[in-house]
Amino acid sequence: MLKVDDVSAGYGKLQILNGVSLEATPNQITVIVGPNGSGKSTLLKTIAGLTNIYRGKVTLNKKIISNLQSHEIARLGIAYLPQTESTFTQLTVGENLKMAGYTIRPEDFEDRKKKAFDLFPKLSSYMKTRVSHLSGGERQMVAMSMALLRNPNVIMFDEPTANLAPVIAKQVLETISYLAKDPNITILLVEQNAIRALEIGQVAYLLVNGTTIFHGTTKTLLEHKELGRLYLGLTSFSDR
Repeated sequence: MLKVDDVSAGYGKLQILNGVSLEATPNQITVIVGPNGSGKSTLLKTIAGLTNIYRGKVTLNKKIISNLQSHEIARLGIAYLPQTESTFTQLTVGENLKMAGYTIRPEDFEDRKKKAFDLFPKLSSYMKTRVSHLSGGERQMVAMSMALLRNPNVIMFDEPTANLAPVIAKQVLETISYLAKDPNITILLVEQNAIRALEIGQVAYLLVNGTTIFHGTTKTLLEHKELGRLYLGLTSFSDR
């Protein structure tokens, strides 16, 4: 279990999160929603060890990780896919995969690469293609494959469908849903299309101004008229 316990965090003297708590378990998608600037991305970055924590702690399977460096947290099996480019665009797809798996034994690397290709069969024909020549959706496939090569037990997605065509965005969310069926993987999802994210997720946290104002099932949040109107852009259920 991944647990964020009463965490206040930010960047230098700029505090963004105010006493946020969260629990995420395997075999489900934990969705973090809220208006722009509410602290969603900062929460993921805090778990990944990329912010300053002023109070509280983050634990993974009861082990405190908030006192570790980001590379140490990554080694524990926490994969963070940021909203910004998370691939090496001037390298080929094959080179990107090798970069992601440079610490992995060759036999394990080949086995995990095969699993990634089973998930994204298109990539096998792009091994010698520069990532800069791929579409946004294909780059997202490369980024997800790189994360899977590390055999993570936690995957954090930050706006994975940003700037993608609707049909590709749908495929990306379907892939995330598929990954969530693995009993060994915990998924946290921050998504620009909050409604679609809530529809594929099971547990929801609504952040506003760095504070949690709702925690419960995604179904409950989708049916909450006032919160939906104020923070999710829902004016009626027909909007879904």
